[in-house]
Amino acid sequence: MVRKKILFLIGSPNQTTQMHQVASGLPDYDCFFSQLFSDDRLVKMFLRSGMLDTTILGGEFKRKADAYLKEHNLPNDHAASVYNNKYDLAVLCSDLIVTKRLRNLKTVWVQEGMTDPLRSWGKLINRLNRPGYLAFNTALNGGSNICDIYCAASSGYKDQFVKLGTDSSKIFVTGIPNYDNVQTFRNNDFPYRHYVMVATSDIRETFNVDNREKFIGNCVKVANGRQLIFKLHPNENKERAVGEIQKYAPSNTLIYTDGNTNHMIANCDELITQYSTVVYIGIALGKKVHSYFDVEHLKRLTPVQNGGTSASAIAEICRGYVEFKGSRGEFLQTFKLPKLQFA
Repeated sequence: MVRKKILFLIGSPNQTTQMHQVASGLPDYDCFFSQLFSDDRLVKMFLRSGMLDTTILGGEFKRKADAYLKEHNLPNDHAASVYNNKYDLAVLCSDLIVTKRLRNLKTVWVQEGMTDPLRSWGKLINRLNRPGYLAFNTALNGGSNICDIYCAASSGYKDQFVKLGTDSSKIFVTGIPNYDNVQTFRNNDFPYRHYVMVATSDIRETFNVDNREKFIGNCVKVANGRQLIFKLHPNENKERAVGEIQKYAPSNTLIYTDGNTNHMIANCDELITQYSTVVYIGIALGKKVHSYFDVEHLKRLTPVQNGGTSASAIAEICRGYVEFKGSRGEFLQTFKLPKLQFA
């Protein structure tokens, strides 16, 4: 019997590891992986020019993803053009760019984490029903209604995606891998305790404005003499960011460009973020948190804690849908997600 084939679209390290976890729950299928891609000639031109190197389409994100796939011996079918496969299902990390080739397949969208703030320009793009990538951030991710099925981190995010335009009947609240069992992060060997942790964001690298001097000054005020530890976003200009911290923060401030962010958060007394998904780790661990978003709103969006079963739940949806013989509507009416133990 010919095994069915599933293509997983990946991007950032978080998206890549999440998709790997879902694929691991589908050993009876041939699973392939590809960095998020576009068939649009203009997008391809921008990608070749390097203009999109700070996005998940290319640059450091693609280099890290390619290295991860090689390390774990996972087949890399970039742009679905290496193996000449005919796919039965595509599992997507973004619905901002979905090629016609993928739209002709069965599709499942998996939420990665926090979406960017929805500003005036993004609201206009959404109102005009233009492609979500024209917002130039992830604010409209999950709201295009393009995919057949959507897997959301929480009921709060389900409500957000519905408001943006995705049909409620398509959305399953599954939780998301990497953020669904945060209590395990308390068991770690990170050597520091009782400090103020700062997790920065790649705001400037995604073509927005960030007053980093003011932000660092606010971090110093919050710390009020306590030890500060900065963990830089992997997509940041590290040389610039390190120089700014060294200039505006106390001399004993520690700066990490790599390392396990979750363990650093688990050991801190207080967490300061900008637009970072890791704020949810702090919230779920009961830390006092700061964010550019309203913290009370973030608490409603925080990914459900289900003991680390999100990947298996998403895999069950994929298995059920790829094997279903009827229409998408019939599947949504008949499929019942196994009950998850939400904390």
